[in-house]
Amino acid sequence: MRLIVFENYQKMSQAAARFISQKILSKPNLVIALPTGNTPLGLYRELVRMFKEGLLDFSQVIVFNLDEYLGLPPQHPHSFRSYMQKYFWSHVNLRLEFCYIPSSLPEDPEVECSRYEELISKHDGLDLAVLGLGENGHIAFNEPGTPFESLTHVARLSPETRAREAGTFGGLDKVPTHAITMGIKTIMHAREILLLASGEEKALALSRSLKGPITPDTPASVLQLHPNLTVIADSSAAKQL
Repeated sequence: MRLIVFENYQKMSQAAARFISQKILSKPNLVIALPTGNTPLGLYRELVRMFKEGLLDFSQVIVFNLDEYLGLPPQHPHSFRSYMQKYFWSHVNLRLEFCYIPSSLPEDPEVECSRYEELISKHDGLDLAVLGLGENGHIAFNEPGTPFESLTHVARLSPETRAREAGTFGGLDKVPTHAITMGIKTIMHAREILLLASGEEKALALSRSLKGPITPDTPASVLQLHPNLTVIADSSAAKQL
C-alpha cells in the first residue's frame, strides 16, 4: 500500500488526476472503474482541464461506473448516469459505446448484474478501480456486512447512506432504497486500485479501513489485502492515521 497525503482537497484532486493520466498515457485503452459523489468532482475537473489543454486522449479508454441507483429514470438529475454526463463524459472525447453503467430500470435486476459482470470480463477485467470512501467504510455501494466474495449485485442502501442523500433528493422518501453495484470481489480483481478520501468526516472510516481489522463491518478494510493499492487523501481525512 502506498499512502500519499496532501494539505488540501485541490492538491489531492490534482494528484489523483496526474495518477490517472499516467495510466492512460502508458495504456491508451485503459479499462477503468470510476466513482460518483463529492470526492471525485475535483478529479474530474482536472481530467477535463488536461483534455482541453491537449494533454490527454480518452478516445480508447473504457469506463465502467461502480454503481447506479435502481428505480430512477436514466435522465433523472440524481442518477449516476446524469452525474457522469454532467461532470465528465460530455466534456472529453470518450466514446459513449465504451462508457458502461448498470441500467437503473432493468427488466430483471439480477440478469442486469450478471450482464455487467460479464461485460467487465469481456474487457479482460479492470486495469484500475478508482474508489471513494463512505463514512461507514463502504466502497461503491458495498455497505457494511457485504460479503467479501460478492460480485456485481443488487445492494440495499443503509439507513446512514440514504439519510446523507435525503437533502440532495428533497426528502428521505425520495431516496432510492437499492442500487446495482460492483461487488467487493469484482473490485479486488482490478489490477490496481486508487482510493480517494477527503474531509474530516472520512477520517475515522479511513483509519479503520487502513489500520483496523479486515472485516465486512468495514468493507474498505479488505483493500489492505490488495497488492497494488494507492491511497490519496487530504490532511483532514488522514488526521487519524
